Amino acid sequence: MNSRIIIILRELMASNKPITSDYLAHILDVTSRTVRDDIKVLDHSLQHHGAKVKSIRGTGYQLVINDDQRFRNYLNQLLDNDSHNEAVLDSPDARVNYLVKRFLLAEDYLKLDDLCDEMHISKSTIQSDLRGVKKILGKHEIHLDKKPNYGLKATGSEVKLRFAMSEYIFDRSESGSSAIWHDQLTLITGATKEQLDQIWSVIIHQIKQHNISLADIAINNLFIHIVIAYRRIESGHHVSLINQDINEITKQKEYKVAQNIVAATEQILNVSFPPVEVAYIAIHLLGTKMVSQTNMSETELENIMEKQIQTMTAKILEAIEAKMHLGIRHDKELIIGLGLHLKPAINRYKYGMNVRNPMLNDIKLNYPLAFEAAIVAGMVLEEEMNVEIDESEIGYIALHIGAAIERKKLQTGPMRCFIVCASGLGSAHLIKYKLKSVFGSRIEILGTTEFYKLKQIPFDQTDFIVSSVPINEDIPVPVIEVNAILAEKDIQKIEAFVEEDINSVFDYIREELLFLNKGFQSKESVLSFLVNQISLKIDLPDHYLDLIYEREEIAPTAYGNLIAIPHPITAQTNQTFLTICTLKRPIDWAGKRVQFICLLNVEKDSKEDLQNMYEMLGKMVDNANLIQQLIQCQNYRDFINTLITHNQ
Repeated sequence: MNSRIIIILRELMASNKPITSDYLAHILDVTSRTVRDDIKVLDHSLQHHGAKVKSIRGTGYQLVINDDQRFRNYLNQLLDNDSHNEAVLDSPDARVNYLVKRFLLAEDYLKLDDLCDEMHISKSTIQSDLRGVKKILGKHEIHLDKKPNYGLKATGSEVKLRFAMSEYIFDRSESGSSAIWHDQLTLITGATKEQLDQIWSVIIHQIKQHNISLADIAINNLFIHIVIAYRRIESGHHVSLINQDINEITKQKEYKVAQNIVAATEQILNVSFPPVEVAYIAIHLLGTKMVSQTNMSETELENIMEKQIQTMTAKILEAIEAKMHLGIRHDKELIIGLGLHLKPAINRYKYGMNVRNPMLNDIKLNYPLAFEAAIVAGMVLEEEMNVEIDESEIGYIALHIGAAIERKKLQTGPMRCFIVCASGLGSAHLIKYKLKSVFGSRIEILGTTEFYKLKQIPFDQTDFIVSSVPINEDIPVPVIEVNAILAEKDIQKIEAFVEEDINSVFDYIREELLFLNKGFQSKESVLSFLVNQISLKIDLPDHYLDLIYEREEIAPTAYGNLIAIPHPITAQTNQTFLTICTLKRPIDWAGKRVQFICLLNVEKDSKEDLQNMYEMLGKMVDNANLIQQLIQCQNYRDFINTLITHNQ
């Protein structure tokens, strides 16, 4: 069975309403005729296995299951033929995934003893794995019913079971991003698929006609916003008013386009949208261009967002800056882009929508630093919204953060600094003139100030602060502490920051914590070994290993290219360093092959700028050739020399 037909079957299983051929053609990027031909093939195959595809004139296609047992056997056959199912069950993640599929496809109760024999594992191991299985199934309101002498069976509504099957039995990564939430919106809003297709077409037509450039995720966010706004209006809920005067927005061509979209949508859904919705849609169409097309300041841009979104965006960016020091807290495009993304994201979680991210693996591989920052964002969202943020959502947030990181790299011109001094302007000016004589045009000194005026510094225009007094307050830019009379070591510290000296990265790699060519055969054995070795050198919290697994539960840290970068969910150590292990042979790490493990240990409450270290780790993830060479290294000297060669 070809991949298109698999996708059609998956979409039919995921929906309890008919699906049009136009919708399927849209997500498959083929013609409706091709879809109809594929459905004939699928229907012929299903009729021998207890099911059929029913064609409903003027409505679409619907999956009808006559014999549940035969249909499940059919799905089992598809699964057996799937080459991805040949993974070795030597890790908890692989075993949990296997068990989820077994329970979803099982017609009757499954005995644990039989599963142990089938999977070649012990009773205690499967008992532990079942906790993960229950957690996954619980998200879909599916429970494991226990019957004495019979075993366990997945129970839940047929709709929930069907959707869970479509989610976990098939690989959803082939779906186009434009269809990510399409099938779920019909269930949530009461709109038909035809109406949703028409709204989607209106949006696409308008942005093409008026030459508005929007990324796929931005179009999806706008689409979700409009459709959920319809649900709110139908339920009698009024939208929140925009906090800021919208005169600047009404001047833009996007405002007229938003009026066109609203007018067409009102016709399609037979509903009247409040005028303020036009402004919201215009904001989505403007997107990050609001930064350049309007004269709004950062504060004004933030105030356009609803108070909840404004507060959430600020908390996320402050948490990322506090933990990772990326210098992107005041990136205006990030502020507005993240705010626009959070609005529909909050609604998705409010209405229980499953997010799918077909780009997830590429995001993790190409933007590992941004993905780690997005994990921090996810933790803030979980705390604020009391929901569990999944890996797919984290991937979308990472795209916004990754763009901000790239923008920061492209900044040209001298590094901009402010000088802080406690002993009067005289000593501050001494520092200023010394820096000018040493660094010349490489540093632009924006000004000098006393410590008590610290909060008056324009942080959004400042790259770093040179201070002759300790600064313990939480501020959004790096601080380089120096003596009032600059010594050579002070100059060297500033030089390292300005030049982004890559050699400083190697301070984090210690010979006594580098383990090469080890024979470990599982993620668990590697992590236990590394944590044990660290504990011999420095004090660690007793639950350090648990914190690493807690981070893995949010999203596995295997990034492709044979590399994994595990770390505790929050910083715990009294210094920052890397613990590295290479293996003789790759091991399974949440479905990916890993042979290079870099355990990242970050100092608790550190204000150290770790950008160089993160950038080096990003280069390693992105460079398969470098990882292959590092895996071959036999000693510390070879390892460091290989890294130096690749960073020159």
